[in-house]
Amino acid sequence: MAKNKEPRPPTYAISVVGLSGTEKEKGNCGVGKSCLCNRYVRPSADSYYSEHTSVLSTIDFGGRVVNNDHFLYWGEVLHRGDDGLECRIQVIEQTEFIDDQTFLPHRSTNLQPYTKRAATTKLQSAEKLMYICTDQLGLEQDFDQKQMPDGKLNIDGFVLCIDVSKGCNRKFDDQMKFVSSLYSQITKSKKPIIIAATKCDECVEQYLRDVQTFAASKKNLLVVETSARSSVNVELCFNALTQQMDKTRGKPKIIPYLEAYKTQRQLVATVSDRFDKLIVQTVKDYHTSWKIVSSTLKNHSDYEEYINLEGTKKARSTFSKHIEQLRQEHIRKRREDYLSSLPKILNKLLNNLEEIENLSWADAQNLMKSRAEFQYYFVVLEQTPWDETDHINKTDDRRVPFDILKTSEGERIYQNHVQHLISEKRRLEMKEKFKKTLERVHFISPGQPWEEVMCFVMEDEAYKYITEADRRDVYGRHQQEIVERAKEEFQEMLFEHAELFYDLDLNATPSCDKMSEIHAVLNEEPRYRALQKLAPDRESLLLKHIGFVYHPTKETCLSGASCVDLKVEQVLANRLVQLDHGRTSLYYNSANLDKVNLCLIGREGLAQELANEIRAQSTDDEYTLDGKIYELDLLSVDVNSPMLLNHSWVSTFKPHGFFCVFSSIESLNYIGDRISRIRAEITQSRRDRFTQPLPFILILASQRDSVCKNMPILRHQGQQLANKLQCTFIDIPSGTFPRKFNESQIKQALRAVLEGLKHNFDVMSPMPSIKDLSETDLRIVMCAMCGDPFSVDLILSPFLDSHSCSAGQPGQSNTLILDKIIGDSRRRIQVTVLSYHSSIGIRKDELVHGYILVYSAKRKSSMAMLRAFLAEVQDVIPVQMVAITDSQADFFENEAIKELMTEGEHIATEITAKFTALYSLSQYHRQTEVFTPFFNEVLEKKNGIESSFMFDNTRDGPGTTEDVFPQSPHSHSPAYTYYPDSEDDAEGPPPYSPIGDDVQLLPTPSERKYRIDLEGNEYPVHSTPVGEHERNHKVPPPVRPKPVLTKPNVKKLDPNLLKTIEAGMRSTRRTRGPMMVHGEDLEASDNYAEPADTLLKSKGFSDDIYVVPEDTHSRIVKMRNSFGGLHGLHGDEENGFDRMSKSQGGRRPSKYKHRSKILFSKTKAYHRRVHSDVSDDDSGPAVQKKKKGRGNRGSEEDPLLSPVDPWKVGIDNPAITSDPEQDDKKPKKKKAPKNKEPKKVKVKTTKPLYPPTRRNWESNYFGMPLQNVVTPERPIPLFIEKCVDYIERTGLTTEGLYRVSGNKTDQDNIQKQFDQDHSVDFMAMDVAVNAVAGALKAFFADLPDPLIPYSLHPELVEAAKIVDHIERLQVLKEIVRKFPPVNYEVFKYVITHLNRVSQHSKTTLMTADNLSICFWPTLMRPDFENKDTLSTTKLNQSVIESFIQQSQYFFYDGDITEPSSAEGTPPPHGHGMVESLLALQLPPPLQPQQIQHPLPSEPLI
Repeated sequence: MAKNKEPRPPTYAISVVGLSGTEKEKGNCGVGKSCLCNRYVRPSADSYYSEHTSVLSTIDFGGRVVNNDHFLYWGEVLHRGDDGLECRIQVIEQTEFIDDQTFLPHRSTNLQPYTKRAATTKLQSAEKLMYICTDQLGLEQDFDQKQMPDGKLNIDGFVLCIDVSKGCNRKFDDQMKFVSSLYSQITKSKKPIIIAATKCDECVEQYLRDVQTFAASKKNLLVVETSARSSVNVELCFNALTQQMDKTRGKPKIIPYLEAYKTQRQLVATVSDRFDKLIVQTVKDYHTSWKIVSSTLKNHSDYEEYINLEGTKKARSTFSKHIEQLRQEHIRKRREDYLSSLPKILNKLLNNLEEIENLSWADAQNLMKSRAEFQYYFVVLEQTPWDETDHINKTDDRRVPFDILKTSEGERIYQNHVQHLISEKRRLEMKEKFKKTLERVHFISPGQPWEEVMCFVMEDEAYKYITEADRRDVYGRHQQEIVERAKEEFQEMLFEHAELFYDLDLNATPSCDKMSEIHAVLNEEPRYRALQKLAPDRESLLLKHIGFVYHPTKETCLSGASCVDLKVEQVLANRLVQLDHGRTSLYYNSANLDKVNLCLIGREGLAQELANEIRAQSTDDEYTLDGKIYELDLLSVDVNSPMLLNHSWVSTFKPHGFFCVFSSIESLNYIGDRISRIRAEITQSRRDRFTQPLPFILILASQRDSVCKNMPILRHQGQQLANKLQCTFIDIPSGTFPRKFNESQIKQALRAVLEGLKHNFDVMSPMPSIKDLSETDLRIVMCAMCGDPFSVDLILSPFLDSHSCSAGQPGQSNTLILDKIIGDSRRRIQVTVLSYHSSIGIRKDELVHGYILVYSAKRKSSMAMLRAFLAEVQDVIPVQMVAITDSQADFFENEAIKELMTEGEHIATEITAKFTALYSLSQYHRQTEVFTPFFNEVLEKKNGIESSFMFDNTRDGPGTTEDVFPQSPHSHSPAYTYYPDSEDDAEGPPPYSPIGDDVQLLPTPSERKYRIDLEGNEYPVHSTPVGEHERNHKVPPPVRPKPVLTKPNVKKLDPNLLKTIEAGMRSTRRTRGPMMVHGEDLEASDNYAEPADTLLKSKGFSDDIYVVPEDTHSRIVKMRNSFGGLHGLHGDEENGFDRMSKSQGGRRPSKYKHRSKILFSKTKAYHRRVHSDVSDDDSGPAVQKKKKGRGNRGSEEDPLLSPVDPWKVGIDNPAITSDPEQDDKKPKKKKAPKNKEPKKVKVKTTKPLYPPTRRNWESNYFGMPLQNVVTPERPIPLFIEKCVDYIERTGLTTEGLYRVSGNKTDQDNIQKQFDQDHSVDFMAMDVAVNAVAGALKAFFADLPDPLIPYSLHPELVEAAKIVDHIERLQVLKEIVRKFPPVNYEVFKYVITHLNRVSQHSKTTLMTADNLSICFWPTLMRPDFENKDTLSTTKLNQSVIESFIQQSQYFFYDGDITEPSSAEGTPPPHGHGMVESLLALQLPPPLQPQQIQHPLPSEPLI
């Protein structure tokens, strides 16, 4: 079976005809037949040729393309109609070719005229090739070769072309005549005909109408308006003819040219736009070539469509334009970059306005070329302009082409630069002027916002000139300056109040009362109030200062790099030769010395005479002494020689000693001055290399007449100068001698030099052991304040300039050793130079024989620090006070310096201390002799000092024989000894207990452990600081302290002192029986409310107050109480206690503050001032009455305490509140025997059940029962609502809300205003939130009955003891339901408010725990006279804390919130429950390894 073949699409041959012939017939151009055929057969722009000539050579006419025919075969087109039917269209063009020689038609086989030949329907031409373009003729092999099918064609239709354009040297009418004739011939063939109006893009409307008229006159003759060049309606023309040839096809719509042209242009525009975008997206670099781009885009639809419509030539042109744009854009950016960098370059090269202000641009360019940095910023090109060179491609070269400066833009930028410099200069001047304006506005305070100051300076010229940003910048700098200055002045003020801070021991923690005292004192200071707007910064500085005071280290010193400890370490490290065992560089060793170099110094030839005398006694410069021969090298120098002032000759001559000879007072003065200067020069050279101290020998020359009245004076003055300069004096021997110098004098002088060299060698040689070095005769501590305005070298120079100064032990970087003749022998003195803050620990912990206290006479705080330190020094220790200033003239020219120097001298006079001054501009006082009298005094009192130290050490606490240094100041005896004979009557122990927070320090017979303030805040009594004149802690009851642990790395005292202490310890261990108390000591206790037997042994307490566990030697060391301990040390006559008793005449050591009115008054002034402030501002009638009875000595109250409710103070311990001066006036009572119970102290206070009124006015609201101030419509008192509303609107960011007390006057004013007008607006009153909080608490305090009824207190306490957290809350919820309805609503309201406050604890620092501490006494008002109440205080507080934390659960049926780690178990019953009332951010206590002298462990109860 034959396969079915798809039917072939039909093929139609179309002949395109029109006017043809010679130029005479058709004009100089054709009618567009070839272009029409070209556009239809090959529509692509690249295949369209606009020029098709009909003038051919004979060869071309005879070629295979033309093939000697007057028609062309254009090829075949596959056409698909809109209906989907396909057909093949073969196109023939009938034309007439002209011979290029004769310009006549070529002769062909068909000699008929064109009109008849064109109407032929049957064409035949063997092997005729398809025509493409004129270039094809003669080069057929280079083009596509396709033959006309079968060499013959049958024409199926005609396209009659009529040119409707203007021109071509022909008349349109002639063309129409030709067309009419041609049409007549074609119609004879009976074939379909379509008229194609060609060249419509250049259409003449009349011609087109004539064509349409011609067509209209014919039957079924259509006119299609075409343009081959614009590719408009070409395909439509052939499609219309095809439809006429095949009637089965749909008839196409004939579209007018203009409409078709518009559609075509839109298509071209769309395609061109897509192509442009494609080029922009593809081509980013202007170096890209067309070949690369066309190859990349050849398969892209947008590219192919554009190529088809517009052609490759236009596509390449578009590409070239884009490349040029990229290049120009690159150049533009480079130019902009260059021009934008030019101002910066000009700022670098031409930044001096005075230099360029009057320069032209050309001169400025030359000036830039002369700069060294020119090549870095600019490049000079050989070719210009720069944008036409390859420099534009050097993107890595950022230098600016210099020729760009020659452009107008370059000159404009230069002119702008000059103007900018001028305006900037003016702006800076105005900013500086504005800064000075701000400096003149004195009311600007640190931290003040700019907005508050702006209105006062708006009229200032500088303000108007500069911008707002500059104003804020200047103000910000001004604020920074005044803030820094205010902070520095504030810090200096804190130092000036040293007595206020340094009354505690190291590592203590200031309590709330102490902080209140500090704030009360500082609040009077303008420098404190200056930082009012920077209160957080001020508080931070204060806490930092407090933290440093009680935990000082050189690393945390507030003076930073100016810390004395650091500076002393640096100076001593640079100037002292450190000792080591490998030193062999000594250039003298007297044992092996054979040659001695001597420098002889005298006046008016006296030195040369001595040299001659020595040479006369020598043999060839060899001198025999004590059986040994020495070679002497003598150098005689006049005392006025400038050589003595240059230390270089010392290193050249290397003298071993100096013979200084004098014969008159005048020459002696010269000698003394020169010795000091030579020593200073040699000491200066020691800084660079090691140099030994050199011995100086002072020799008195005899007078010629052997009898001189001045000789005794010379001898006395010479001896005094020798003592002062620490050198040897050689006197004239008795008898008469004819010469000035005697042989014995010379031998004595030479022996003194050799002995001095031997001593120096011993001192500077490696020492056999550290123990030898530690056995110093005297220990002196020099103290100076950090930040004082003088160099540390000044106070060290008296020691470092001495020839007998050497380094201390390795590891003691602040210590030096002096080897001096004190008294009748040479002594070794250890001088430790420390800051005051480092010396505080040494003051009580180590044996010190004397203090050198240095202060700057230019600085008040320096004197204040000296006073604070000196006040606590025992008065048996000698003190040398040193004032530092520039010169003696300061005393007369500066009143402040005069005042401080006078004050220092007065203090020294009062305490019989030494006083001297050092002047930084003078060299005279920089010598060790300044302190020689002080060292003599210390040596005289050494035994008494050591005895006193040993007494205090034994009294303060036991120790082993190894632990020779005293206990820490924290380890005081619990019974503070009272000495009636001393001036220490008002002196108590340190007011801050150094023992732990949970220690029972003042238990009463009811074993009270807490004091309760007005708002119920529990705090330990021992944590409350008081003035030493106000509370007397001399008789605290016996407590059991922590065991004293052995301190590591303990330094050792002198062997004699060791033996003394060991003897004392043995005597202590031998004494075990009960100790008796002297009658005077017993009677002294009359000043205190506690019975006398408290001093001995109370019932229920062990004999052993201090019980020490096994020490490192597995021994138990027990010590009786401090009174009894004194009488067990009587067996050894050499015992230090006996020596002390004898030397002191029975007077026990006191402190210097009791020997100086200035020190005492400065220390007590703070306490009196704070006390008077409390009395004046915060006292109600009840308090005034009580204070009157006490002689104005009341106990200070905690800042949380409302100062007008003394009835709620809690325990009014007589030991605290009694006044020794008042009590001394009372008849002394005999104390009960010690085996009886202590008599209970009577406290005359009103029971808290019925509180006295705290108001001084009558009120019908405050103090009324709760039910009287509420109604069913308003269950919450209006006053409470107003307070809570005000607090929650303004105070939820206030730190310490409800903890920090408000102003008492403001609190009263709030209640008074409310009494007068219940609608008063607290916001309008502008009161502090703490005052409103205090008034709210006072409302509850004034209620006749507490908000929580007394009847429910026991149930609440029992509920608080329940261990299970959930069960405890359930029971509490049941209890709270038992409240009276009125109380319940108010309680619910208040607790809900406190819960909201606790939610802001991050800013207020008031957690539920802290709020409960402040509020539980207010809400419960317990009876503090009841012992049971004191034992349940913590439980009551925990109940209120639970209510606050779980308010949603108790009152709103909410869920139980997750308890914190502290919840879940009830608190213990009153033990270890001490709460910290003020969370100070203090640094941690020093660790033992961090300080030089470790402190012992604190005692435990």
